[in-house]
Amino acid sequence: MINRAAEIRLIKLAKQFRGVAVIGPRQSGKTTLCKKVFPNKPYISLENPDTLAFAYDDPRGFLAQFTNGAILDEIQRAPKLFSYLQQILDETKKRGLFILSGSNNFLLQENISQSLAGRIAYLKLLPLSIAELTAANKISKSYHQSIFNGGYPEIIAKKVNTADWYNNYIQTYVERDVRMLKNISNLSLFLKFIKLCAGRVGSQLNLSSIANDCNIDQKTAATWMSILEASFIVYLLKPYYTNLNKRLTKSSKLYFYDTGLACALLNIDSAKTLHTHPYTGHLFENLLVIEALKYRMNKGLQDNLYYIQDKTGNEIDLILEEPKILKAYECKSSATIQNDAFKGLLYFSKLEKLNISMNLIYGGKDAQTRSNAINVHTWFDVNLFN
Repeated sequence: MINRAAEIRLIKLAKQFRGVAVIGPRQSGKTTLCKKVFPNKPYISLENPDTLAFAYDDPRGFLAQFTNGAILDEIQRAPKLFSYLQQILDETKKRGLFILSGSNNFLLQENISQSLAGRIAYLKLLPLSIAELTAANKISKSYHQSIFNGGYPEIIAKKVNTADWYNNYIQTYVERDVRMLKNISNLSLFLKFIKLCAGRVGSQLNLSSIANDCNIDQKTAATWMSILEASFIVYLLKPYYTNLNKRLTKSSKLYFYDTGLACALLNIDSAKTLHTHPYTGHLFENLLVIEALKYRMNKGLQDNLYYIQDKTGNEIDLILEEPKILKAYECKSSATIQNDAFKGLLYFSKLEKLNISMNLIYGGKDAQTRSNAINVHTWFDVNLFN
């Protein structure tokens, strides 16, 4: 079993709150983590038809079984439970009593916000990070393979056929999770929408363009995008423009929470294909942006990630906003470094209003410190975002 960096955070939250909800993408390892951290709590899955029927018909009696709490998985399937959980959590002084989880994050968070707000802490668990894979000696030798594999534990642990696994994952997500959302009736059109998003990975979000290509109105596109965000399929990286002039771009950039999923949606069938694929640079950038996000989520830190770009094309791929400094990262998939790779970093470092720590992440194997005060990191450096 691969140790998860979020384990420490989950233990801490359970000592502070009466309940914890572990959320994240389907198959990201939520159940495995909960069972490992709370081995003495009964594990109850609402996927079981008999269990679901009991919870649905007699929610009070169902919860009365668990005087010392339980792990309640797929709890969004029994929405009646949330109101009764509210009363139990209000009346108890025990911490970490109930651990909630589910694969449909949209419905799970909706029910929690309606009944359990302020009583439940959230832990977001994403697929395996580069740091976690490195610690387990499971990291791929090339970034092409890491991009193609993604980070879902089942792929890494069981060595299943990657392309087949992701195609099944996509079908399961659309058929099970999306079907439960009443406002989506045309599932094939929604799948086309997801694939159109994959075709724009690493690019600025243009909902109007996606809507036109999908033959839907922009309001529907915005709704569907919010569903993809809430269910941890796509991540929108916000632009940074605080205290800077109005010539900066203010559109978010679109990434996927897992590069393996993005590859499947782009019909990339092997890691070898990525050596010459036109989207390789964008997917390399995607890999590292999400690695920074995983680091912060595993630590329970706020999402302080941004990018910066002005109207003339000067850009920094990733900004980490710290209290007194901006940590800036440029991502280049090339195994060799050309001088123009530093262009964006050097341009923005000269602006008087910015105090920047400059870093370049590239596809090579040797770290460097350049005389221009830019630190050059390998893509597999586990201390990149400390």
